[in-house]
Amino acid sequence: MSSRTARVLAVDDRRENLLALTAILEGLPVEIVAVTSGEDALKRLLVEDYAVILLDAHMPGMDGFETAGHVKQRERTRHIPILFLTAVDYDPHLAFRGYQAGAVDYITKPFDPWVLRSKVAVFVDLWTMHTQVLDQAEECARLRAGVDDALRLLSAEPPAVQRARDRLTELRDSS
Repeated sequence: MSSRTARVLAVDDRRENLLALTAILEGLPVEIVAVTSGEDALKRLLVEDYAVILLDAHMPGMDGFETAGHVKQRERTRHIPILFLTAVDYDPHLAFRGYQAGAVDYITKPFDPWVLRSKVAVFVDLWTMHTQVLDQAEECARLRAGVDDALRLLSAEPPAVQRARDRLTELRDSS
């Protein structure tokens, strides 16, 4: 069974927002990785797996929408859920743009921290279950390979099996 800790990628150009997100998620069984740009987020996604991405929609340089587009284009990362967080008042056009970019939710600030915490917890649980299923599938593949090897040995030509048995008997009797 896997004992990997789920990671949450928090992306916001304002460090105080990253500190607030870390405080909100404190106590959850997660490792929070905080970065301040879309570019840094994409670099992290190249080398680490994440249960969920908390993504600021409006950042200088590569904004959250562009970042999400890159995340969803990569085979390795396309299935990671993205929760957009924005300080801009709710705008249905921006929310639609977020959903078009692949977000599972678009949350405007100020938001209820318990709601965000609950949403992240659900995605962490799903990631954990998915990881356990993958680990079980790998174990099944190893067991299947062992059974296949045993069947291959058992289905060997009877003369070869007899010769091997005779040789083992000879070795046993000679000692």
